[in-house]
Amino acid sequence: MSITQETSTSLADATPTGGRVTDDEVGAAATDYSQFDGVEIFDADQHMYETRDAVLKFLPDEFRGAVQFVDIEGRTKISILGKTTDYIPNPTFDVVAAPGAHELFYSGTNTEGKTLRELSGKPIRSIPAFRTPEARVEMLDKFGVAQTLNYPTLANLVEASAAANPDLVHAIIHGLNQWMLETWSFNYQDRVYSTPVISMPDLDKAVAELEWAAENGAKCVLIKPAPVHSWQGWRSPALPHYDPFWARVQELDMPVVFHGSQPPLMDYVDMWETADTNSAFSQSAFKYIALGHREISDMMASLICHGTLTRFPHLRIASVENGSSWLEPLLNDLDALYHKMPNAFDEHPVEVFRRNIWVSPFWEGSVSDVMSTVGGDKVLFGSDYPHPEGLAEPRGYFKYSQGLKKDDTVRFMGDNTRTFLGFDTIGSPPAGHG
Repeated sequence: MSITQETSTSLADATPTGGRVTDDEVGAAATDYSQFDGVEIFDADQHMYETRDAVLKFLPDEFRGAVQFVDIEGRTKISILGKTTDYIPNPTFDVVAAPGAHELFYSGTNTEGKTLRELSGKPIRSIPAFRTPEARVEMLDKFGVAQTLNYPTLANLVEASAAANPDLVHAIIHGLNQWMLETWSFNYQDRVYSTPVISMPDLDKAVAELEWAAENGAKCVLIKPAPVHSWQGWRSPALPHYDPFWARVQELDMPVVFHGSQPPLMDYVDMWETADTNSAFSQSAFKYIALGHREISDMMASLICHGTLTRFPHLRIASVENGSSWLEPLLNDLDALYHKMPNAFDEHPVEVFRRNIWVSPFWEGSVSDVMSTVGGDKVLFGSDYPHPEGLAEPRGYFKYSQGLKKDDTVRFMGDNTRTFLGFDTIGSPPAGHG
């Protein structure tokens, strides 16, 4: 989920930040971070807050009328194909909820039962670290973070909102990638690795976007974990039709992240209850239960059951910001199905999962359980900074570390992401640490 603060507060009334970040803004209290001594943290889940230019600057003229920012009762919304969406209530990101504002909710300690809007508190202005790589590196230094993967936020909704027109989807996504390259680059000082998005409706365009990303220095690409809508209808991007794409991914040795996104299942949920809004800030209890983590579970099941990971066994796939509660049920189902339908698989599906797939649990999730399920080398740390549902700062994870051993901390907090990306690992800390 990638969401921002909806507010009628004007920009002038938002909490000022200036050009530098204060300790209060990042939640940097006096804390003992000694458990991270000798650990080169690689955060596998950070985000940028885009400007309007991200979807407009490079959009071809023929699609200009299809994407607009509109003012509705003093609030700016984004309209795609004539339909206004409030999934991200404030798509300009001029003011946002503070990083980590929703920690009580997601940690399960919301004893007062506050809504996400109430927990958001007073919004803050977007600061340079949300918008530019130079300021983000300064922030990483403040946080004690060596490197990070950096994902867009607006991509969360544009693919879903534009799905009816696959050509528009590809045009928006390529324009967003061009803006990302210009604004952030795909590799800033070997510290911030921003991830271009690959949209999959059109096979040839997907392959072309992948090759463009690789040519421009991308170290990782981002794909929505969902079926895609082509001119022929909906289908999984793991079906054999897409084999030329996955073959090229493998040839390029390009890691692929499936990151949580606006799900196409919203239409299904709306059959059960009428919703006044599709804002991610306003999900009902039923919607949380019904949506769960269905998309990522089905996406990984498709990659395995449709044979993609067997036909291309060297693919490196990661699930990021999809949690991990879906993991054990899926592996149990795959194991049971293998014993019922062994001829449907060329390999044991659970072993395929453990070979090809890395998992980044939510920061409040059980890391040790995930390690025991998929292996200690396949679990990635992610803070989701600067989103309100993330951590105020990455080392805030210490409260949820569940007593990980030092070697596990080294792998989880950094080296596993380096392995996923094909980078050199740091290894265990020197003697005397931890």
